[in-house]
Amino acid sequence: MIAKIKAFFAKNVVDADDNSLSGEQLATAALLIEVMVIDGNLAEDELQSISATLAQMLELSSEQVDELVLLSRDEVSDATSLYQFTKEINAHFDHEKKLKLMTAMWRVAFADGHLDKHEESIIRRVADLLHLRHSEFIQCKLSARDS
Repeated sequence: MIAKIKAFFAKNVVDADDNSLSGEQLATAALLIEVMVIDGNLAEDELQSISATLAQMLELSSEQVDELVLLSRDEVSDATSLYQFTKEINAHFDHEKKLKLMTAMWRVAFADGHLDKHEESIIRRVADLLHLRHSEFIQCKLSARDS
């Protein structure tokens, strides 16, 4: 999945000034998509949630979001790949942005009305890698669930 997402961003989301790929955009998309595909059940609600979140957080067109979602439909990356994305988030996101990302991940997990144990597990691992406290992990979960 990583190679496909990188190719997508290289083709579609390059910085107009220097043609460089935004690492934090790639990392954000990869983490949100990982939550979407981890349970192997892609519900329409999850697809709508991830599409809206990607469009808002990464300022992508609906066509770009659709293509990115299609690339990841049947792909689940290895858990070891999380580190490279969370490293990018840690380098570029302040604490508030990390909390927004965590809440967005929870929204994707709750979008289909069922929280799968794999979704919760991957979000917990990401929270640990982002150096978020357990209370913040729970706060983001409750905020996403109640919205």
